[in-house]
Amino acid sequence: MMKRSLIFGAALAAIISPSAAAQEGPLLVHVSPAGDDRAPGTQARPVRSLTRAQALVRQGNAQRDVAVILADGTYTLEAPLLFRRADGGQNGHSVIWRAADGAHPMLSGGQVVSGFKPFDPERRLYVADVPKGIDARQLWVDDTLAERPWIEIRPSDLTFNATGFEITNPDLTWIAGVKRADRMELEATGFFTDRVSPVQAIAGGKVTMAQPAWDNNSWGYDTITKPIFPQDSRLFLVNALEFVDKTNEWHSKPYQWVIDPQAGKLYLRMGLDEDIARRRVVLPRLETLVSISGTPDAPVERLRFEGLRFSHSSWLGASRATGYANQQSGSFLAETSPIRPTDAWKTCGWGCVAFESMRQKWNQMPAAVQVSAARDIVFERNQFSQLGQIGLGIGNDANANLSGVGLAASNIRVARNRFAILSGSAIMAGGIRVEAHHPDNAALVNRDIVIEDNVVATVSQDYKDNAAILTTYVSGARIVHNDISDAPYDGIAVGWGWGYNDAGGNPNYDENAKGYVHNIKYTTPTTLRDTLVEGNRIHGVKGWFMDGGAIYNLSANPNAIVRGNHIFDIGDKIGLYLDEGSKHFRITGNVIETRGKWLNINTAGKMYKRRISTDNVATGNWHNSNTMGGRWLEEIGNVARDNILLPNRDWPADAQKVIDEAGVRL
Repeated sequence: MMKRSLIFGAALAAIISPSAAAQEGPLLVHVSPAGDDRAPGTQARPVRSLTRAQALVRQGNAQRDVAVILADGTYTLEAPLLFRRADGGQNGHSVIWRAADGAHPMLSGGQVVSGFKPFDPERRLYVADVPKGIDARQLWVDDTLAERPWIEIRPSDLTFNATGFEITNPDLTWIAGVKRADRMELEATGFFTDRVSPVQAIAGGKVTMAQPAWDNNSWGYDTITKPIFPQDSRLFLVNALEFVDKTNEWHSKPYQWVIDPQAGKLYLRMGLDEDIARRRVVLPRLETLVSISGTPDAPVERLRFEGLRFSHSSWLGASRATGYANQQSGSFLAETSPIRPTDAWKTCGWGCVAFESMRQKWNQMPAAVQVSAARDIVFERNQFSQLGQIGLGIGNDANANLSGVGLAASNIRVARNRFAILSGSAIMAGGIRVEAHHPDNAALVNRDIVIEDNVVATVSQDYKDNAAILTTYVSGARIVHNDISDAPYDGIAVGWGWGYNDAGGNPNYDENAKGYVHNIKYTTPTTLRDTLVEGNRIHGVKGWFMDGGAIYNLSANPNAIVRGNHIFDIGDKIGLYLDEGSKHFRITGNVIETRGKWLNINTAGKMYKRRISTDNVATGNWHNSNTMGGRWLEEIGNVARDNILLPNRDWPADAQKVIDEAGVRL
């Protein structure tokens, strides 16, 4: 695998470097916030806008390599920046967008809000005017994510029904007086889901929820009305100005805020003795910052981004009537099922035949920066921060792309970037629908995606279900030497589908949920294979959910290797987890520190002889916990032996070498 990666890296470097055969140097296009779009784009006379720079690129990228050089400053985007086939390298040439030497240019989808005036001094609330019609789910104060005010309620405080719920706790009758009930939401976290369902109206104690969000959030697995483990579930009412003085300060973040789009008002609660005039408040205005997409047969090619900062976006999907009917790690159900039973909210808490009919129709959360139908694309030494969703989406389904074109991402390299203060994942690569796992067109296959030497810190702050890094149906994903910390769910998750779409299917869903009544039982493998997870330093993850693992997999993944990773500071959560359908893994040379299970496999209980998760070998790992999970039985090809237990963490030299070398390489 190492020899293969060196060859691939050299080939990719040759593609994106200036051509040695070029008769002249690259065309340089200079951009500055102080420039003029009537200028020629020279260093002395730079252009001002990124769209004007694109026009200059298109004039020269068929004859020469092109470098767009961004001076220091903020480039405020009035609309998403679109890179189509004409914007990439043409005729073997390459295009790079990079920061000028010593500069830190920022592409921002937000606007600075000023002019705050006192609104409610007792609650330290201020108000400012913003353009009417602007809505957002995030706000940043000096780059700190402010929170929308909330209160926590208990299932015993209410009674669920087909249209919402009835508040039965007399201590909560004051909620009926919330002025903008239509802006309020119910958030529910379960064993592995984080669901958002908007409120439509409140009348007395009766709360009517928006549709189809309520229907979609109240059937399936780990739902609002029937969480898998009620003791692990929590309920919150969110986003009412009346909640500001109800939230316990020691549980909340420094700043709380509410926006009223119709009135054009932004309310912000400050900390004690703070001068609001000294704070930089940024409100996002765009859902997408950058879209890189051609077509599967004519992709964007040879495009590189270096030294840029991408900030200030807000995905509004969870605020709409579809809500966020979360299924797992950034996937959600938006479409309405024509065969959903009317009593599904109380009868379909662990899936049902009708729910299984929607499995291939889940959506993916759109990223702030999107790449699809593209090849030979590089992101290096950039910063993805203060984004209201997933930072970087690569080869996701069409429904997660502004272009309407999904998948078809190949030879993509994401290296030495920083991902921080994100509402969703750092990176989500791959799709989840049929076109992703069994495409009709080979050009749709996502392949050779390299994610290496990145720092990922404080992600999935709003969408807690999101894995810090997720790759789904990808042929040849390499996730190596990243440093991942401060995440509520999995650190690295690979694979998708619970074995459902693998050759022969998953008999657990065949017998229990009758899933193949509505879905194809495939006889051929999926596009998922050759995944390498190596040398990563993963710590401070699994902060919210019990389910999942610091490193996690779903479904068959031929030639998959998990090697040389260091996992620590995860409390009593699972270190390495091979979930349903996991096959063909080799796990070796990892150092795992946990008070819980260091290694777990899901063979679906009594169904293990049906070969749901088989042919997995874990040897030569070091761990401090003596607890394992699942059935590591050689009769079904699962082997866990010659692993070294060291409760005192007195690591031998070989284990210490893994610890020392894990994470970002200098």
